[in-house]
Amino acid sequence: MPTPPRSPRAPRSSRTSPAPPVSPHSPPPPPPGPDSPPGPYSLTFHWFLPTSGDSRHVVGGGHGSAVTSTAGDRPPSVDYLALIAGAAEQLGFEGALTPTGTWCEDAWLTTAMVSQRTDRLKFLVAFRPGFLSPTLAAQMAATYQRQTGGRLLLNVVTGGESQEQRAYGDFLDKDARYARTGEFLDVVRGLWRGETVSLRGDHLRVEDATLTRPPRPVPPVYFGGSSPAAIEVAARTADVYLTWGEPPALVAEKIQRVRERARELGRGPGEPAGPAPRFGVRLHTISRDTSEAAWAEARRLLDGFDPATIRTVQDGLRRSDSEGQRRMLALHGGRRDGLASGGRDGLEIHPGLWAGVGLVRGGAGTALVGSHQEVAELIQEYRRVGVEEFVLSGYPHLEEAYWFGEGVLPLLRRASLWSPPGAAPDAPETPATPAAASAGPNAPVTAGTAPNVPFVPSRTAVGTARTPG
Repeated sequence: MPTPPRSPRAPRSSRTSPAPPVSPHSPPPPPPGPDSPPGPYSLTFHWFLPTSGDSRHVVGGGHGSAVTSTAGDRPPSVDYLALIAGAAEQLGFEGALTPTGTWCEDAWLTTAMVSQRTDRLKFLVAFRPGFLSPTLAAQMAATYQRQTGGRLLLNVVTGGESQEQRAYGDFLDKDARYARTGEFLDVVRGLWRGETVSLRGDHLRVEDATLTRPPRPVPPVYFGGSSPAAIEVAARTADVYLTWGEPPALVAEKIQRVRERARELGRGPGEPAGPAPRFGVRLHTISRDTSEAAWAEARRLLDGFDPATIRTVQDGLRRSDSEGQRRMLALHGGRRDGLASGGRDGLEIHPGLWAGVGLVRGGAGTALVGSHQEVAELIQEYRRVGVEEFVLSGYPHLEEAYWFGEGVLPLLRRASLWSPPGAAPDAPETPATPAAASAGPNAPVTAGTAPNVPFVPSRTAVGTARTPG
């Protein structure tokens, strides 16, 4: 079937004000605010373990909708998930997010098994505080840290859809769930500090709770949510505030809300309430050697979306009481009108940011799409508004980890924006010629113009990911 003609895309410079090119000679962008001044090597990257199954097509559903049949293409066995975890570890990702819900395998048990197949990779374990005693959760985290050598990161998920919460036996409304989460984290953090904790809260009650062996190190808490109740809990308790991948301007607004409230609560450098939260974003990624190849892959994924599946998933997601999910839906409105132009005009909601995944998948529904250079520049845009951590994924997760890890991460490393975990920072590159030195710090990166300019060779390790279809 011939490919429909694509509408011409305006040059990047005429569409919006892009981030400066990622160059080994470019200085770090100005700090986004006084509470979180990112310096060189400030960025952290995590990957994703697809514990509902994986495929060369988008595995849709979740977040209140049934998982699509593509989940059966690559079942989430420990062997397969260990392949992805091993690739992420080798490529330089810090950790791997594992989701929670009735639609996927249990995150605690799965990562405990996969951790035994890896050496360094950390696991961002998503869990719901309403389903566990806070004392038991604190004990589980301490055990996990000891048995894995300190490789636990905790993603506290206050709740999924109300229907799913009721299936687990939780009948609180959304605001009450966030209040309970605040009480839960108060108990857990007290236990991790080695305190004896008693609490008689509105939702939780414990008496004389202690841990014989608190965790060392204490696992950082990642927390997300867009409602006022969520912002309040995040500003008070989160080490890292996570948001789904809206355009940078909208992410900046959320960051500002959390940052201002955290400051009001006394969080900041040297403050008794602790340091200010850091900020992260959850995105998919489609990165290729050329922009054309990346958008062809986005088009291939879009062609695999069955209209009936789109309608079913969208109908389910519209019933969601999640403010974050509502904001995700608003980015594309359930449209599939980007089809005629390869998925760009209707679904490219910001240069290089594609909302097509959200047509069939709940939760994170946007993807970074473009050449390795373009994706690196969009990452720099997010960094300029205060994002320091990126939780990424792509279909299939094994191949896409290599595309990003071998294509984008080297550019960011050469630009002094990222360094592999445990690696000593590279010495800044110096101009190889007087001409290169005179080009200035903001000279654009163009492969082949000088020996010191980043050049990413074509990948061969995952050749099957090159050909759409």
